[in-house]
Amino acid sequence: MEGFTLCKNERLCRRKLIDTLFEDGTSFLIYPYKVIWMDFDMESKYPAQFGITVSKKNFKRAVQRNQIKRLSREAYRLNKHILYSSLTEPGKIRAFMFIYIARDILTFRQIEDKIILILRRLSRIDEKAVK
Repeated sequence: MEGFTLCKNERLCRRKLIDTLFEDGTSFLIYPYKVIWMDFDMESKYPAQFGITVSKKNFKRAVQRNQIKRLSREAYRLNKHILYSSLTEPGKIRAFMFIYIARDILTFRQIEDKIILILRRLSRIDEKAVK
């Protein structure tokens, strides 16, 4: 991991991966996010890939949707080390998608607190599998 950067390789871009994630992934809810995640067998420099989606139905203006995505990405970038420390198995990546379901824009502090809870939960999934 290179400090607190967020590279393109850490973003979920492949249509095939996204489709598989939505079809076969496991989900949980930590308001204001619904998180869908799944482990994939593939080589990557980074152990996790993520994406963020905000409903056009809830936020008509692209400015608002982009603001939420920027706040979420920044919170993830600053706290991804929580998840990365638990993902050590080579040849596997964890892909997950944040779906913003709230109808109003939360503050950065509120979003960051929820992202931290999500990352802790995603890191505990590995610990449960090992036991």
